[in-house]
Amino acid sequence: MSEVAVAPAQYKESGVQWLGKIPAHWEVKRIKDLSELQSGETITSQQLTDEGYPVYGGNGKRGYFSRYNLQGEYILIGRQGALCGNINYASGKFWASEHAVVVYKDKAVNTVWYGELLRIMNLNQYSLAAAQPGLSVDKIKRLELPFAPAAEQEAIADYILDHTAAIDRKIDLLGQKIKLYQTLRKTLINETVCRGLHPHAPRKDSGIEWIGEIPAHWQVKRFKSFASSVKGKAAEGFDEQLPGTLPVLSLDYLRNETSSSTTYLAPTNKATLVTPNDYIIIWDGAGVGEMLKGKMGILSSTIAKLVFDKKVMHADFCYFLRAAIEHITKGIPAGMGIPHLNPVVLNTFPCPCPPLEEQSLIIDFLKKKTSKLDTITTNLTTQIATLKELRKTLINDVVTGKLNVTA
Repeated sequence: MSEVAVAPAQYKESGVQWLGKIPAHWEVKRIKDLSELQSGETITSQQLTDEGYPVYGGNGKRGYFSRYNLQGEYILIGRQGALCGNINYASGKFWASEHAVVVYKDKAVNTVWYGELLRIMNLNQYSLAAAQPGLSVDKIKRLELPFAPAAEQEAIADYILDHTAAIDRKIDLLGQKIKLYQTLRKTLINETVCRGLHPHAPRKDSGIEWIGEIPAHWQVKRFKSFASSVKGKAAEGFDEQLPGTLPVLSLDYLRNETSSSTTYLAPTNKATLVTPNDYIIIWDGAGVGEMLKGKMGILSSTIAKLVFDKKVMHADFCYFLRAAIEHITKGIPAGMGIPHLNPVVLNTFPCPCPPLEEQSLIIDFLKKKTSKLDTITTNLTTQIATLKELRKTLINDVVTGKLNVTA
C-alpha cells in the first residue's frame, strides 16, 4: 500500500497559474505531450445494429476507478452540454458519440493518476460558450499540467484507490440512509393523510383504488369542490429588477435559490400575484402536474396558482396530499408537443377530506414529524458533502505533489 511521506524538501515554481509550486524533480508538460485526443462522432443505428457496442458520451462506464476493474482503460472527457468537462472512464470496445472526447494516453502514463489530474483541472472552465457549453479540443491539448515520474504515478494511483475506497463506502452508506429516511417520510405522510391519526378508528371503503379504506367520518371530494386554479399569462418583462417589480416565477426559479434567466414585472393583477403561502402547480412543460410551494413573484405562463376554499380544505393538507395527486396529474398530460396539464383530470381527482379541525391536527403532526426527518437527511447530506470535499482535496494534493506519496 502506498503511503504519504514527508513532503519533498525541494519545490519549484511550475509557471502554471492554477498549479503553483511542484516537487523540484517533476516536470510540466502539455496534455498533447502525454496523449492523443479524439472527438467522438455521430453514431448511426446501423453501426449499433451491426456491432452492438455501448455508446458513451461524457458518461463513461464508471465515474471512478475500482481497484478490481482496471483492464483496458480509457479516459472520456464530456464535450458538450451538462457533462461538459466531466471526466469518466470506460473499458473494452465502445462507440464514442459527438458529446465525448476520448483520451488515448501514452502507455507510460498511469490512467488513474492522469484521469484524476484532468478531473481537478476543471476543464469545463475552458468551454467556448455559456448557453451550450462546448470544449475546444485544440485548446485542451495545449493546457499544461504537472508530470510525475512513472514510479510516483503508480504510487499515487495506488494511494488514490486505497484511500478513496473507504470514503466512497461511507458516502454510499450515508446515501442509503438518506433513501431510507426519505421512504419513511413518504410512508408517514401517505398513511396519515389517508388513514388519519387514529389507526384503530372505524373505517369505510373510500371507493378510490389508490386509497382503500379511510376513517368512517371522512368524506371524499373532487378537487374542484375545494380548489380552483389561476393560470399565468405571457408578458414582456425586464432583465433586471427595477423598483416596484417582482420576479416572474419560472420553474427554474421556483426549484432553485436563484436563476440566471429571471425576468421581472410590475404586479398589475392581484390574482396573478404569488406569495410564499401559496401553492403552485406546473401547467406546461416537462414538470407538468408537479406541485410546489410559491415564492414572492408573479405567475408565469407555464404555471398556475391554486386557490383553496378554506371552509373545506386547508392548503397545507392538500400539499401533503400532493404525492398522490402528482401520481395522476403527471401521468396523464394533454397535448401532442409540449405536455400540458389536463384540467379535467385535475378537477375530477378524488381526495380524502377530513373535517377541518382534524386537518389542522394532521398538518401540525406531519410538520413536526417531517421537520425532524428533514433535519436528519440534511445532516446526512452535509456529511456527504464534507466527505466529497475531503476526497477532492486528497486527490488534488497527491496528484499535484502537495503531498509526497511513496510506494
